[in-house]
Amino acid sequence: MDHISKYLTPEIKLSCYEDKFFKSEIVFDQHMLIWFISGETKIIQAEATHRFKTGDIFLIPRNKPATIINYPKDGLPHKTVVMLLTAKILRTFYSNMEVRAKITPVPGIRSFNNHPLLASCLASLIPYFDMKESFPEDLASLKITEAISILRAIDHEIDGVLANFDDPHKVDLIGFMEKNYMFNMPMEKFGYLTGRSLTTFKRDFKKAFNTTPQRWLTQKRLELAHYQLAEQKRKPVEVCYESGFENLSHFSYAFKKYFGYAPKSLLEQKIHPSTDQLVNQVING
Repeated sequence: MDHISKYLTPEIKLSCYEDKFFKSEIVFDQHMLIWFISGETKIIQAEATHRFKTGDIFLIPRNKPATIINYPKDGLPHKTVVMLLTAKILRTFYSNMEVRAKITPVPGIRSFNNHPLLASCLASLIPYFDMKESFPEDLASLKITEAISILRAIDHEIDGVLANFDDPHKVDLIGFMEKNYMFNMPMEKFGYLTGRSLTTFKRDFKKAFNTTPQRWLTQKRLELAHYQLAEQKRKPVEVCYESGFENLSHFSYAFKKYFGYAPKSLLEQKIHPSTDQLVNQVING
């Protein structure tokens, strides 16, 4: 994978993926404002799947699991300007303000299309990426402040996202896991996002599901993959990455071991498992 990042500051970068495909599971620790120059991205979250292309601008909130798949498009690389809105920056920005917006504990992606004010702000950064000298810190601060101010002007609920500095509270474990099992994160991150230490997470998980997290996650991901292959007729390579597996070979091996046949067999219509068969596989798996 040929990936190039040019940093003006730790909070502002130009990101470019020349390869045909890049996929990752990410939970950002800080909010990220992204402007698409070229390429296409598919972002899968528990509640929705988003597609972004050239000219789109969107905010990925912190502490929200996502599968991100980047593609070049029309012969151009996947290229974006990324602005990191850190807690330190936002605390300084809001330090003398009284926030009236309702706090949004777990917000989704916020899309701003090709808004002229945001596009102008982010496009103005492009010439600076070719500078040989360091980008002045005071100018970087002004640019980030400008972007935050524009967000507040065009989205009257954004304060409820940006001004929320709380760590995740303890949430219903079963509900959270049923929504987010397809995201391939470390167990520590699952614990953090559910408001638990790793030890407490594993203990509560055992009580809730009567099995280990890894065994349960693998089973749920395989069941999701089977549904997408059998009912939605999707390709194994798509199903592999969107159901939480790292690569196609591991997915194919785990799938065949669990169900007794290869993923491609469903598409080739060589087998037609009955509902009873699938139930038995789940119970006895």
